[in-house]
Amino acid sequence: MADAVTSQTIQDGQKTAILKFTNVSDGTGENAVKKVDVSALEKNDKGESCTSVSISRIYWACAGMGVNIEFDATSNVLAIGLPADSTGDEYYDDRFSGIPNNAGSGVTGDIDFTTVGHSSGDAYSIILVLNKNY
Repeated sequence: MADAVTSQTIQDGQKTAILKFTNVSDGTGENAVKKVDVSALEKNDKGESCTSVSISRIYWACAGMGVNIEFDATSNVLAIGLPADSTGDEYYDDRFSGIPNNAGSGVTGDIDFTTVGHSSGDAYSIILVLNKNY
């Protein structure tokens, strides 16, 4: 079996993408699973493809497990860890333009999720507001 996961695009515009992700675990968990594929996001009005995103806002609810949000690269770089049994909303665009992708060698611009401490019945719901870079 596998965790029951969903991904939903709420908005995908010129400058911003808003994506929602859910997981109800069967105990398998996720390990560096690609959640945001920047090449699949809409192009801008000049026809340019999105090459990376910065994380502007995060809304989350984690029940029983935590989630590491990672910038994809040869060795993934932790963007932010969401603790188990927590809810929250973080705004990174009030004072600066969001958490930039600082992954090094082999950076793809994508975002991966890794669950932490997962067991059967644990769940998360995460909404990411992303600034698109071209």
